[in-house]
Amino acid sequence: MIQDFADWLVYGLFGLDATSHLGAAINFFFYDTIKILLLLFLISAVMGVVNAYLPINRLRNFLVTRKLFGFQYLLAALFGAITPFCSCSSIPLFIGFVKGGIPLGVTFAFLITSPLVNEVAVAIFFAAFGLKPTLIYVVSGLVLGTVGGWVLGKFRLERYLSPWVRQIQEQSEMETAEWEAENVPFLKRLPTIIKDAWGVVRGVLVYVLLGIGVGALMHGYVPEGFFENQLSVDKWYSVPLAVILAVPMYANAAGVVPVVQVFVAKGVPLGTAIAFMMAVVGLSIPEATMLKKAMTWRLIAIFFGVVALFIILSGYLFNALL
Repeated sequence: MIQDFADWLVYGLFGLDATSHLGAAINFFFYDTIKILLLLFLISAVMGVVNAYLPINRLRNFLVTRKLFGFQYLLAALFGAITPFCSCSSIPLFIGFVKGGIPLGVTFAFLITSPLVNEVAVAIFFAAFGLKPTLIYVVSGLVLGTVGGWVLGKFRLERYLSPWVRQIQEQSEMETAEWEAENVPFLKRLPTIIKDAWGVVRGVLVYVLLGIGVGALMHGYVPEGFFENQLSVDKWYSVPLAVILAVPMYANAAGVVPVVQVFVAKGVPLGTAIAFMMAVVGLSIPEATMLKKAMTWRLIAIFFGVVALFIILSGYLFNALL
């Protein structure tokens, strides 16, 4: 439905050519902007209801104080794997988790895994490469999210969240406490929940537009065959180079798997191609731009650095096993 509207707007109303670089870029921009803003609003509203009625403080204290031996990171990674989001679409849910006070390491485990692994990408990957590479891909994605979340959780990075995040956390806790004390019914809480959700959308709007704008430019104007030419040589630096080249890009896992298939057919080692795919969906300039509203640049750099390191290690592992 959103894609149909974007097609009508760009190719019908604006009259742009669907095969042109400009048409593809602008269509991408409108489609992803509408999709992510709607998703952000809906998830923020749902998390507002959750925060209003569920004992989120007790859940947070349970995750912080109990010795769960890393199981909470695996659960977050599994939840990320079954949610069909790209990296930028995962950010609304990430903000909802942070707003609710879920520990940052657990939240990162979700944010890492969600774009990397989903059922559509797994099905396409299986059809393209078979069972063994698919199993390695899924397991490595879950391990990357679980271990990455655990490592980031050990850094105690909450102090690097932006003042905006701390403000909406405090506001949410105050509203919930007031509602519980006065036993306010749902229908009277709903206008405030909707208003808060719109406030979240308004707060990140500029960052969303900037991030998707960068992604649209890359989507429409990257020369065909550029990446195959850069990565087709099997050198020790091919995997890190694949990750570096992927960062300016933006796509979901299902959309980039066919690209990986083309890479492999043109001589790019499978591990190198998969490292490129993971970096495209898990690390991107558009994602960093959107995260800037919720994180300081230091936290974004730490997050990207840890994830990039694990992706590179996964790429080398793929090349060694396959």
